[in-house]
Amino acid sequence: MTIHFHREIELLKKKVLSLSARVEETVYQAVQSIDKRDAVLAGKVIHSDMDINKTEIDVEEDCLKILALYKPVAVDLRFIVAVLKINYDLERIGDLAANIAERTIDLLNCQRTPFPYNFNSMAEKTLWMLQKSLDALMNMDMQSAKLVLSKDDEVDEINRDMYDEVKKHMREHPESMDQWVHHLCISRHLERIADHAVNIAEDVIYMCEGKIVRHEPREKNQIYDESIRADK
Repeated sequence: MTIHFHREIELLKKKVLSLSARVEETVYQAVQSIDKRDAVLAGKVIHSDMDINKTEIDVEEDCLKILALYKPVAVDLRFIVAVLKINYDLERIGDLAANIAERTIDLLNCQRTPFPYNFNSMAEKTLWMLQKSLDALMNMDMQSAKLVLSKDDEVDEINRDMYDEVKKHMREHPESMDQWVHHLCISRHLERIADHAVNIAEDVIYMCEGKIVRHEPREKNQIYDESIRADK
């Protein structure tokens, strides 16, 4: 491949990593806006979604241009395909962060009630999965990517438990229906962010190994143990 091709690839990497950092910060701010009941911070998250959308389009156009001009093969083609998919996941995560911020503003108009589920634990696990998947992307670290896969069930379990708790609170306190609906949506948005983090981790594994693991059955403890052994 020509020197121009490699320059385009490097520029694309920088743009994707910049987008990754921006998306990660947006999710963190969305979580903080709920914890602090901060409408200004929530508004900042909502506004940043437009910039994320624009960058997502730019990255997609760059990928298509590289495919058309240079017709990459093997590892280079795999990289472009994975970036196209990761780019989509990053944009969706940005949308979900904006959705969480919108719920923050909605909750400010309701009487304050405690979360009907362990919001802090769910937010921390989701943020950890996102951070780890993006670290895996930045460093092409397959072991970090596998660790992300091992944590997905934990977030799913909190989300499932949340449904039972919200239904119970709705029966006991129907006058607070609006709050419970907002909490329900926030939990669902966090669970979806974790799912997109898993998608990114799977695409990092594809970049590194050329192996599609998306539909493979996996045992959480087995993935974790394999990753620990590889680090030793």
